[in-house]
Amino acid sequence: MAPPTGPSSECPSPFYRAEWFNNSMGYVEGRICQQITDDVSCCLPCPMTDWVYPDNFNTLGLAAEWVAVVSTICCVFILASWVALPVEKSGRHYLSIGLSVGVLMMGLGFVIPLAAKPNQCADLITPNSMATSGVCAASGTMLILGGWCAVVWVFLRSLSLHLQICWQVVVGRNFMWFSQAIGWGVPILGIILALTLSGVSFRFGATCHINHQNSLAVLWIPLLVFAGLTIVLQFTTFGYCIKVYLASLSDNSASTEGSGLPSYTNSIKTMTPRQAYRRVRRVIQLQWRGIAIVLIIITDVIFFSIIFVFQDNTVETVKANQALALPLILCLVTASGDKNQCLNEASALVVNMATVGAVLILLAVNGFWLLLLLGRGSMFTGWGDLMTAVPGRSKREFVSVDARIDDLKKDQRSYEMLSRDSGKTMDDSVTESIVTPISPMARSPMPLRSPSAVSRDPVSPPPDGRRTPDYFGQTARYHAPARSFSSPRPPPQSPNAGWQSPRETYQRQRVYDEDDEYVNPLAMNRI
Repeated sequence: MAPPTGPSSECPSPFYRAEWFNNSMGYVEGRICQQITDDVSCCLPCPMTDWVYPDNFNTLGLAAEWVAVVSTICCVFILASWVALPVEKSGRHYLSIGLSVGVLMMGLGFVIPLAAKPNQCADLITPNSMATSGVCAASGTMLILGGWCAVVWVFLRSLSLHLQICWQVVVGRNFMWFSQAIGWGVPILGIILALTLSGVSFRFGATCHINHQNSLAVLWIPLLVFAGLTIVLQFTTFGYCIKVYLASLSDNSASTEGSGLPSYTNSIKTMTPRQAYRRVRRVIQLQWRGIAIVLIIITDVIFFSIIFVFQDNTVETVKANQALALPLILCLVTASGDKNQCLNEASALVVNMATVGAVLILLAVNGFWLLLLLGRGSMFTGWGDLMTAVPGRSKREFVSVDARIDDLKKDQRSYEMLSRDSGKTMDDSVTESIVTPISPMARSPMPLRSPSAVSRDPVSPPPDGRRTPDYFGQTARYHAPARSFSSPRPPPQSPNAGWQSPRETYQRQRVYDEDDEYVNPLAMNRI
């Protein structure tokens, strides 16, 4: 049974007396109450947004949640592409992956309430918190952790770009490990501090947000510090680019780029202004999408932080100074709880609905920006290739020698189809190997002979056991395919060809008589 309202309960309609809910399990500090007497406190019904915004405010929140659903699908697609597709198709990078994970978690902060449809209130005047609602805990954690990840990873991306452009530093493995430590360590530390020192509750629609207590110290100020550092780095990089561009306009020195002279572009001291401008321009052409997504995310986070802090401080100011809410209270009492007649008085106490809607949509739409700026057209073609590929099937399979006429027409150099697995012809795969003159032969021990005997036998191989294969002594066997109408033709020989066969040039023959004295060639010039 609902507690009584009206004169009998000493609280005019639509307010409820706080003493009826002393045993509430919800977030008691989230109540909006007015002290009437020392013993009587009247509270605005929960949720507060139903009494200070028009009826279509919930429709605006629902639209933002559905936009977040589509945005989350975009994030899942781009992350799955980076995982499943090769790097030449996806262009994945660890800085992009970390940012996308953060945006995905922010989107889940809106998707979870849409799927679960939680009850925002623990009772008639008290909102639920993470202690009384698991959906509140999950949505608030995802929103804060995603915001932390997005801010830190765009800071690291801006730092990487600044080092490459302004200091000519090639970021490598050390920077990657540093980014992994900062990109995940700082958000984890931030969410632990936020949940333990402040907590989350239903304060601003169906998604839980951080409570007022300690929120500036554990969330908003650190977030704005990282955002400010990112903006400083970004605009410092832009200023350097403008400086390099202006210097290149007044540079009349000849550039070594494109000439045959060596160019020492790795040293900043030896680079001319025009060479520096070309280098900066190349980096910006490769990184302009990353620069754009950094500016978009930072703008969203700063906008959301300022609006929510302003809304939070306004509510706390109304609690501290009850005279500020007196016009709204009198209007609601006079209108018998009809909020539509009191929206003008309520607008002085809250952020207007257009601004709130802009914040929610901007937070929900970040996945679209990721797919637009970090995605590639090759991702779609890569998924098409991945879906059409048959696992366990090679690109070239054959049933018979002449089964693929098109492949034979494309490769005019071969007379037989080769198996890619074995490297043999089809005939070799079904027939025994036949020893040919170029086949390796087992070595047999050779008796020692004198150099004069070796010279008398020009056909015998050298005494060291090594011999040159006879590539031209015999003609290799040719296996004609069943339906091949071509025949091998020997290469044309010019009648004036002056080349000699390897058998003739292999060993210069000199016939020694038995009376000739053997001359050691290594001792001929010895003095």
